[in-house]
Amino acid sequence: MSGEREVVIAGSADVVGVRQLVRSVAVEIGLSLVDQTKIVTAASELARNALVYGGGGDVRIEIVTNGPRRGLKLIFSDEGPGIPDIEQALTDGWTTGGGMGLGLGGSRRLVDEFDLVSEPGKGTTVTVTKWSR
Repeated sequence: MSGEREVVIAGSADVVGVRQLVRSVAVEIGLSLVDQTKIVTAASELARNALVYGGGGDVRIEIVTNGPRRGLKLIFSDEGPGIPDIEQALTDGWTTGGGMGLGLGGSRRLVDEFDLVSEPGKGTTVTVTKWSR
């Protein structure tokens, strides 16, 4: 994959498509099997969150470099209701959707870099990066 790709997340099939594309790019840049699994799991959770809580959104997938290291950067955006309390949302076990409450906090632990920006009424953007070792 050269450059970046953007994928619209509007249904369950799109979440599956995001998982497949992220795995493909992770393999391409040489992430280990463990790191491939981590970034695909995080991507799945974040895509699902954009769909369920944000009413849909998109993800931009980029290959990034830092010296000799290559990484995979994913930027998930939605225009949903936003997150009123980000710290609470990152707490394990907290959920508004009846799930296990591991989505955001779990995703943060699976990646090397995690940034969440959200404002009530203006949507949410989550940026994650996983670096090759």
